[in-house]
Amino acid sequence: MTSVLRYPYEALTETTDYLQLTIKKYPGISSTETNPIAGANFGTNKSALDVSNTAAGSLKPAQLSEDGVIILPMPSNIEDSNSVSYDGDTLNELAGAAFNLTATVAGTNLLDIGKNAENIKNAGVKMAGLFNDDTRKLVTQAIAAQAVNLFGSNISINSILARTQGKILNPNMELLFNNVTLRTFRFSFKMTPRDEVESLQVKSIIRSLKKNMAARKVGTLFLETPNIFELEYKKGNKLHPFLHRFKQCALSDMSVNYTGENVYATYNDGTPVSLIMNLTFKELVPIYEDDYYDDAFTVDDKGNRTADKDYENGIPQDRMVYGITGTRAAGNAQQNNVEGVGY
Repeated sequence: MTSVLRYPYEALTETTDYLQLTIKKYPGISSTETNPIAGANFGTNKSALDVSNTAAGSLKPAQLSEDGVIILPMPSNIEDSNSVSYDGDTLNELAGAAFNLTATVAGTNLLDIGKNAENIKNAGVKMAGLFNDDTRKLVTQAIAAQAVNLFGSNISINSILARTQGKILNPNMELLFNNVTLRTFRFSFKMTPRDEVESLQVKSIIRSLKKNMAARKVGTLFLETPNIFELEYKKGNKLHPFLHRFKQCALSDMSVNYTGENVYATYNDGTPVSLIMNLTFKELVPIYEDDYYDDAFTVDDKGNRTADKDYENGIPQDRMVYGITGTRAAGNAQQNNVEGVGY
């Protein structure tokens, strides 16, 4: 049976909403199923853990490790933020022409002399067309600026043009895609243990989280990556039908305030009357467009998972179905029973 810790310590029903943390060992390089380097999808199509009928007396406080489950109440600050990185980039006309000439020369076939000569001639003619009296003067000024900069100055060709002619080179500024980003999630949980059993649960939850976010020593030379976490918003034993999903996360920061009411107060056994636990999770891999395709998959006789994407007119449709059968009208991409808002 899967080891489970939970707060508050009460029975869950098919309508109870909660946040589930499942502890997993960091995947190795050889794993194509869960290896983040391979870009696999995480948190999808796993068998749902049914904790709704778990008797209170059967859950013993424990220090969880791999495959352990921690159930927490829905946090008050539920939000997601998706972003990609863009940055402004410039390429003036002279630099662009020089690049084209260089690329033409570098990409020529050295054995095809006739074609080489023609390509280089065409590129040279285009480059030469840009060189009138103004551009020749500009090149001279640029060389002079570089020479002066050898003595510690910081003179650019644009500063010279602005001072002498009241103009600058057209930079052809454009916003270009720069990189993907990783998401960060911060949660705060206020805990007020009501009895000894719930106190032990809270203590074990804190200790288990601390243990699994800590690095392991491998001899005296290496440190092994800490365990990671699979986060899911749940309703009963199913994924929440609306809220966003997570990819596998690392627990990067954890803090506990043992004086939740800004005053030191404990029960007879020393358990704080109120405490606040703050957790910061960071996803291991970015979000990509194909993460919003159908999550259905098939497994071959070797255990390899193959995506079973639904194509309509050659375009994968957004379905995001979880544990239910959707229906699609003929010629219509609308999918019923769509699971949530995606990642």
